[in-house]
Amino acid sequence: MKKITAVLVGAGGRGHFAYAPYAKAYPHELEFVAVAEPIRTRRESFAEQYGIPPEGRYESWEDLFEKPRLADVMIICTQDRMHYEPAIRALAHGYHVLLEKPMSNDPKECIEMAEAAKRYDRLLTICHVLRYTPFWSAIKTWIEDGKIGDVVSIQLNENVGFYHMAHSFVRGNWRNAEQSSPMILAKSCHDMDLLAWLVGKECVRVSSFGSLMHFHEKQAPAGSTERCTDGCAAEPTCPYSAMRIYLRDYRDWARFITDDLSNEGIVEALKTGPYGRCVYRCDNNVVDHQVVNLEFAGGATASFTMCGFTHDCSRSVQVMGTKGEIRGYMTDAKVTLYDFATGAQTELRFNTGADDHGGGDERIMRRFLHEVRHYAKGSRSLTSAEESVQSHLMAFAAEQSRLNGGTSIDLADYRRRVLGG
Repeated sequence: MKKITAVLVGAGGRGHFAYAPYAKAYPHELEFVAVAEPIRTRRESFAEQYGIPPEGRYESWEDLFEKPRLADVMIICTQDRMHYEPAIRALAHGYHVLLEKPMSNDPKECIEMAEAAKRYDRLLTICHVLRYTPFWSAIKTWIEDGKIGDVVSIQLNENVGFYHMAHSFVRGNWRNAEQSSPMILAKSCHDMDLLAWLVGKECVRVSSFGSLMHFHEKQAPAGSTERCTDGCAAEPTCPYSAMRIYLRDYRDWARFITDDLSNEGIVEALKTGPYGRCVYRCDNNVVDHQVVNLEFAGGATASFTMCGFTHDCSRSVQVMGTKGEIRGYMTDAKVTLYDFATGAQTELRFNTGADDHGGGDERIMRRFLHEVRHYAKGSRSLTSAEESVQSHLMAFAAEQSRLNGGTSIDLADYRRRVLGG
């Protein structure tokens, strides 16, 4: 088996925690030979962990392209608004690319990236990791095997988790649509992708409602302060207390805010960094809840609900067909098939390990590396950019609908407008 060499762009992103560890677990399959990261401590830490020599350590992705192609693949895990340029340059430079989702906060850039992958004849695989999980793969297989007849409607709920909402979308990198992406894109393009994949037909119409209902200053409790560490009178009983989240209830999330995981190091990060701010006094503007309605070619429909006010981070799904029904809840790692004619129930349970995405992180890496090794002209991955464009446009159209009072958006018209037609 050929070992694949890789370059990581963005050592502070999710790729550091989700995709790079594959090289430690399977060193005979993947080796990192270079890293580009502007923050020195992150760059050096990643390089030391993966044995990258000094000459393979770069401050910026631009520096990488001053050199001949350094590896087989480039894994790009920068912030949302920093995906387009390095991805286009990497494809032109001859790299196969694994790109963190969302592709871009600009719908036209998404389309252009997909076209660039075809033009340069390279893989551009988007990290819609849920397609690769046993949970969602089983549902897709049952649908394709005709177990529930024709898909009529799907209900999909994304439970963001109150602590995840506070961390990522109130205090964190994805709190502000102008700095990153709207919530429906940054968090829920996974879900738009799943719906498009499960139905298996083109989405033709979208409408959406949602708002930032809770996380703003008008909701701040009496006695609250700018930071949780400022002697806030509300802190002991506030579910969103940074002290409660990072020092007690969800301490493993502290690895996302500091490299010093001692109590003192965490407290210092909360005193000086963005994650210690009061959730009611941040510069966030993305929604904390949203619903989306979708219609597909042939008449199938889907409804999606995203909410930041749940006790867990999970997804639940109900797929309703003409001959049966599928229900699943990711936290339980279980899906159940109900056959209308026989009354039989078939249940599948999965062992997904510690992977935050139900086993998808490791499986996307395994499949991506396999596709690189066996690449043939015109090949496409399960989550190719070309495949992903539809779900991204669904998310962009949903946001446009939400901002315009829930107006129904025709997807074909929307795409033409994006391209200037």
